[in-house]
Amino acid sequence: MAFTDLNFLSRFLPLFLIIYFLLPRRMQQPALFTGSLIFYAMGDWRHLPLLLLLCWLNFVFAKMVWEDKSDNGRHRRQILLAIAGMDAGVLVLFKIMSVALGMALPLGISFYIFKMLSFQADLYQGKITQKPSMFTMAAYFSLFFQVAQGPIMRYTEEEYAKPHRLSLIKIEEGLKYLIIGLAMKVLVADRLAILWHEAVKIGFESLSTPLAWLAAAGYSLELYLDFWGYSLMAAGIGVMLGFSFVENFRHPYAATSVGEFYRRWHITLTSWFKDYVYIPLGGSRKGKKRTIVNILLVWLLTGFWHGGGLHFILWGLVLGGLILWEKFIGIKWLRKYPAVGHMYVIVLIPLTWMCFAVGNMSELSALFSRLLPLSGQTAGADPNDFVRYLSRFWTYICAGIALCVPKVYEFVQQKRDGKARLVEAAILVLLLWISLYSANSSKANPFMYLYF
Repeated sequence: MAFTDLNFLSRFLPLFLIIYFLLPRRMQQPALFTGSLIFYAMGDWRHLPLLLLLCWLNFVFAKMVWEDKSDNGRHRRQILLAIAGMDAGVLVLFKIMSVALGMALPLGISFYIFKMLSFQADLYQGKITQKPSMFTMAAYFSLFFQVAQGPIMRYTEEEYAKPHRLSLIKIEEGLKYLIIGLAMKVLVADRLAILWHEAVKIGFESLSTPLAWLAAAGYSLELYLDFWGYSLMAAGIGVMLGFSFVENFRHPYAATSVGEFYRRWHITLTSWFKDYVYIPLGGSRKGKKRTIVNILLVWLLTGFWHGGGLHFILWGLVLGGLILWEKFIGIKWLRKYPAVGHMYVIVLIPLTWMCFAVGNMSELSALFSRLLPLSGQTAGADPNDFVRYLSRFWTYICAGIALCVPKVYEFVQQKRDGKARLVEAAILVLLLWISLYSANSSKANPFMYLYF
């Protein structure tokens, strides 16, 4: 069950909100856990036992760490290594099986296991100061508005055991994020998906260079608005329930370097790798050679986290190489000429997304021969294909580009009073109706990060 599913929007979510706030506050955590299990089962019931087993095992090991009062930290460290090794091992096993056997990954496994790993590390380091209950931990791991695609919110960022009060202001604020995210997904991202699918159907070797770039731009905007839209919907649901807003994107296409782009893109994943992999490895504190190794290892793991296919590994290593170039060579140049740096990001990022999108190496080679043609590589392309597809998709491309501009979103996000607030409410209601109609009539595509 996806956030764009009418059963979720018109039945599950309203009913859950009513039950959640009518229950005694001591029952909110069990209700949140139960509702999350129902949501998960409706999306992937076959792997629900795996999620439950991992929740229970992580609770057992966390209890051992919490109750270990010995002065010798070695035992606690052994417990941490055991549970972290088990959690990471399960994720690696399923990633390998997905490639070797063509199996679909369990819903949300990359996200909820990273939550488990960060929880165990924070508990070991003493960042969690109150003993968590089984329901509190399990609810955190399986939160229905985060379990499928994140964000990877830290346990220490919220007081999970704290009861939440009904707030109409929070309901209104969360609903606004929900509607904006839904519209991004079904009204823009899903339309751009058609452009990419048609380019794939034509065959990369038959695209003209302008159409290849249009398709690459369309895919880049589709991925951004799809995942940002989901993140806004997830954050909005959390706000309605009384949680803090989780920022997962901060206008990445306004960046002036690839490194800055990924500090603004999927922020919770980037910060997870920084805090739990890069810094523990030594970060940039142990010399240039060690820094190079650490950055490449982080991006290799980032690629593998997205999928075990060779194209994901290639994507991660390409980004690691670009960030190393920026760090040691290009950073002064990019800072001195920010406009050039911005254009560098606008051109390079869509090219890197092609490594992410195309799993077949021969097809990827054919696509790049069109994107960056050498002499004689444009034969067989329709010279009019670009104009034909641009005339069909220019409105969605323009909408996507507009949403990449920080000032546009800031204008939408700003709070209003009086008549302006009534106008905004009317626009949001209209936007919600159009989005629901579109989602129902076109059977909206699943979110692109749904099975990572």
